[in-house]
Amino acid sequence: MISENEILSTINMTRAEHLDVRTVTLGVSLFDCASTDYDTFAYRLRAKISKYAKRLVETCNMVGDRYGIPVVNKRISVSPIGTVCSSFTRDQLAAVCRELDAAAKEVGVDFVGGFGALVEKGITPGERNLIDSLPEALATTDRVCSSINVGSTKAGINMDAVAQMGRIIKAAAEETKDRDCIGAAKLVVFCNAPEDNPFMAGAFHGTGEPDCVINVGVSGPGVVRAALSKAGDCNITEVADIVKRTAFKITRAGQLVAQEAAKRLCVPFGILDLSLAPTPAVGDSVAYILEEMGLEQCGAHGTTACLALLNDAVKKGGAMASSHVGGLSGAFIPVTEDAGMIEAARSKALSIVKLEAMTSVCSVGLDMIAIPGDTSADVISGIIADEAAIGMVNTKTTAVRLIPAIGKKVGDELNFGGLLGGGPVMEVNTKSPAKLIARGGRIPAPLQSLKN
Repeated sequence: MISENEILSTINMTRAEHLDVRTVTLGVSLFDCASTDYDTFAYRLRAKISKYAKRLVETCNMVGDRYGIPVVNKRISVSPIGTVCSSFTRDQLAAVCRELDAAAKEVGVDFVGGFGALVEKGITPGERNLIDSLPEALATTDRVCSSINVGSTKAGINMDAVAQMGRIIKAAAEETKDRDCIGAAKLVVFCNAPEDNPFMAGAFHGTGEPDCVINVGVSGPGVVRAALSKAGDCNITEVADIVKRTAFKITRAGQLVAQEAAKRLCVPFGILDLSLAPTPAVGDSVAYILEEMGLEQCGAHGTTACLALLNDAVKKGGAMASSHVGGLSGAFIPVTEDAGMIEAARSKALSIVKLEAMTSVCSVGLDMIAIPGDTSADVISGIIADEAAIGMVNTKTTAVRLIPAIGKKVGDELNFGGLLGGGPVMEVNTKSPAKLIARGGRIPAPLQSLKN
């Protein structure tokens, strides 16, 4: 049983260091809404989201006020639309995206995720239609996010899907070039996508989930950095212990909010995702934690080792504090969303090559990185393939969320505002992988997939 006094004590210690519940995400299954008739499906979708989510924002605000922990984002994730709407045409699927957007606005949530597909082993006609609809769908909506899973340790990597997603990311950026290419910022490509992830753009409601569930993402990089700063000079083992203890306290606070929100909404509590998710606010940065460990700047040699320690310690502390830790849980490194990462990218201390190395030990992958607008679709596909290979071989989640900055070159800036932040366009290796990408087919699953 969680002690309320224990949580309130933790909050009093950390109120000034950006402790928050980053998101309460309501997962909703749409499989019982499926229909071959578009109008029937659209009606069922709006009715079900309204039924479960109409009190979500109000409830999160009440629970946040009660415990003194702000719930920053209130979100919805739905079943993969590529599966639910497998009989629909491309134009119908673009219309479904607009229905989701309207439903999200009606109940007042920040984002809705799940307009995506799981294509790690092959692509159905409906999933192909959904992927083809993405540039238009993301350009004509404000709150819908999409994730496409192109690989897994069990299935290998679908290189046909990888090739297609390189073209789609470029097209999504083109469609929204008047808005700093934000269409691409709402689209992520995964390997080993978790089905209970509460964070956007990758959230969707997995097939093994209940009809409705609350998944919560807790953050607090500022809290961890403050704890390390107060510790002063100590050895690296003591650094790991400090991070573990801090992660434990953050997780306990988050679980209290999660359970109370689930109780008030009369839905099951699913998982608590303890991910150190940064924001552009100064002091709320994963990069600053790494620098507090002893780096002159994030991106210096030693960065990958520091990130490995941080990710592991966060998971250990969270697992001790809750029996239902899931999602991604660890440390995120989204460049445009992290003040320290933005500074490191601007000073050229941080490169895409270094970020790729860091993704082998962090929770996600190459996230929110602006690249030159003239980067070819084949190069984007090559980057996706590299990240998917890291995830597949290491049995971990990896992801790519790149923003081709149409009309911009290295050193120019994008600015999305809010949590998406902004930052410099980073240099990309332009040597072509076109022949590799054109081969198609599937990279076989590694030997470690044979665990039965």
